[in-house]
Amino acid sequence: MYYKVKTNKDFTTATSDLEKCVADGGFGVLHIHNIGKTLRSKGVEFAENCNVLEVCNPKIAAQVMSQDMQLNMALPCRISVYTENDETFIGMIKPEKMLSSLSNKSGLVAIAQGVEQSLIQMIDNAK
Repeated sequence: MYYKVKTNKDFTTATSDLEKCVADGGFGVLHIHNIGKTLRSKGVEFAENCNVLEVCNPKIAAQVMSQDMQLNMALPCRISVYTENDETFIGMIKPEKMLSSLSNKSGLVAIAQGVEQSLIQMIDNAK
């Protein structure tokens, strides 16, 4: 259900490198949610860092929504860079598993498999 890799890079470098790999992979970063910083700004004690990158390829997103418009609620794809116990990880929920659990439209499997392979390549290149 998940794809996760450990990186020897620090949190900031891993995030920056992932942004570059996303662009090189033909996707765009729509937004980065710095969840750790947001929690701390609200007075919540949270020791870890977590950036969630919302990534999208507009043509592929249109294909997904053409198959099943309700899947707009599962878009854009998200890739996380986070720390846990002084280690940095990059990971995601696998698109094929997620979309197939949300819709039974036959054309989605092939689309999701292609997206998943692209995102895995981006993560591997960034680690």
